[in-house]
Amino acid sequence: MAKHASAAVGWGHHHLQKRWLLALLLMLTVSMVIAFFIRAAFDSCDRNVSVDNVISSARDSVQVVDKRAPQIAAAKPSPLSFMKSKIVLLVSHELSLSGGPLLLMELAFLLRSVGAEVNWVTFMKPSETDEVIYSLEHKMLDRGVQVFSAFGKEAIDTALRADLVVLNTAVAGKWLDYVLKEDVHRVLPKVLWWIHEMRGHYFKLEYVKHLPSVAGAMIDSHVTAEYWKNRTQERLKIKMPETYVVHLGNSNELMQVAEDSVAKRVLREHVRESLGVRNDDLLFALINSVSRGKGQDLFLRSFYEALQLIKQKKMQVPPLHAVIVGSDMSAHTKLEMELRDYVKQKKIQDRVHFVNKTLTVAPYLAAVDVLVQNSQGRGECFGRITIEAMAFQLPVLGTAAGGTMEIVVNGTTGLLHPAGKEGVTTLVKHIVKLATHVERRLTIGKRGYERVKERFLEHHMAERIGEVLKEVLRKSKIKSSKHL
Repeated sequence: MAKHASAAVGWGHHHLQKRWLLALLLMLTVSMVIAFFIRAAFDSCDRNVSVDNVISSARDSVQVVDKRAPQIAAAKPSPLSFMKSKIVLLVSHELSLSGGPLLLMELAFLLRSVGAEVNWVTFMKPSETDEVIYSLEHKMLDRGVQVFSAFGKEAIDTALRADLVVLNTAVAGKWLDYVLKEDVHRVLPKVLWWIHEMRGHYFKLEYVKHLPSVAGAMIDSHVTAEYWKNRTQERLKIKMPETYVVHLGNSNELMQVAEDSVAKRVLREHVRESLGVRNDDLLFALINSVSRGKGQDLFLRSFYEALQLIKQKKMQVPPLHAVIVGSDMSAHTKLEMELRDYVKQKKIQDRVHFVNKTLTVAPYLAAVDVLVQNSQGRGECFGRITIEAMAFQLPVLGTAAGGTMEIVVNGTTGLLHPAGKEGVTTLVKHIVKLATHVERRLTIGKRGYERVKERFLEHHMAERIGEVLKEVLRKSKIKSSKHL
C-alpha cells in the first residue's frame, strides 16, 4: 500500500500543489478502503477470512486510481531468475496456517514469479473437507501453482522429471518411501530438505533416514542446524547432508504495510476499537498458535504480575492490555480452557483479549505496542513473527533461546528473558520497563526496524535461498551425469 507515495511522484508533470493534492486524495482513498474492509472483517463472525482481504483490497484500490502512473525505477532482477522454466515439486506434510506450510507457499510464489513450473502436494490431509486447506489451495492455484494428490501417479511422475524437489519439515520424509517406493533413490539426489523443527520427537528414523542421501538440508537458524547435526549423529547414528543456514525475510507485501503510516494508523484504530482498547492504552501481543511450547500461559502469568506490581508501586502508566492472537476455541483444548479460566480467576477479562488464528498478522502488528515471543524449551527455529514485528517498529520481549537470539540484539532491538518458569520474573520486569519508559520503547522499536532493513527483507531471503538452490542444482546435475 506504500505505492501511493511513488504514484504521487509520477503525477508531478504540472505543479507541486496539484501533485500533493492528488497524493492526499489517494491516501484518503486508501484509508477509506482499509476502514471499510476491516470494519466488515470485525463485524463478521469469522475474522480470519475477512481480515485476510484487508491489505490486498486496499492495495488494489491504489492501482485503480491511476494505472498510468509510471514506475519510479525498474525492478532489480530477482536472485531466483535462474529458476525460470525449472520444474519444482514442493512436498508439505500438511497445509495449515502454521509457519512451515506458509513459508513453503511463499517460496512457491517466489519461484512462480520468475517463471518456474511449481507443483505442490500435501502428504497429510484430513478425509473431510477443511476450509483452511480449501482456501490455501485455491490461493496457490490462483498464483499458477499446480496442486494435486500426494499419492497418485502424477506425484511420482513429477518427482522423477523435476529439477528440484523440496521436502518441507522432517515429517515430510515419510512421503519418500510411502509414495516413491523403488523410485526413491532416483529422486534423492535432487532433494532439498527444508527443516524447521526444534522438538525431539521429530528425530525418528522413519522420518529422516534418507537425510544423508539428499542434496542438502536448509535450516532457518544456526542454533537449529547445530542441534540437528548433533542429534542425528548421537541419537540416530546418521550424518546430516550439506547443511545451509538461511535466515528468513519479510515479504514485500508486509513491508509495504509496515512502512505506510496512513495504513498503520487506520488499522490500529479499527483493530483496537474491535478489542475495546483505547488508542493511548499499551497493548502487548503474543502472536502464535496456542500451545504449551509457545508459552501463552507463562506470558499471561507475567502480564498479571506486572499489573500487580504497577498497582502496588502506584506507577503512572497508561492501562495495559494483552492480546493472544492464535486461539482456536473450536478445538476445545485443555490449554485454551486453562488460559480463559486463569483470566477469569484473576479478574482481568477487561485487560486480556483472545483472537482466532489468522493468515494476516499485519492488522494486529499495526495495532499493538510490544510483541512478546515467549516460545519455550529450545525456542523457535527462527520465529518469523519476530522480524515481522520489528518491521512495524515494535520492541520484542523474547526468550533467550533458539533463533530468537539470532534476530534480537538484547538491549538494542529487544529484551530477552530465560525460557521456563524462571523467566517469569524477568519478563515481568521487562513489561514494566517498557510500560514506564516510553522513549526506551520507541528507540528499541526503531533499531529493530533498522535491523530488518539491513538483513531481513524478502530480497535478502531470496538471495540466500538462491545460493542454496544453485548449489543443489549443481550437485544434482553432477550425480545425474554419473548415472548416465
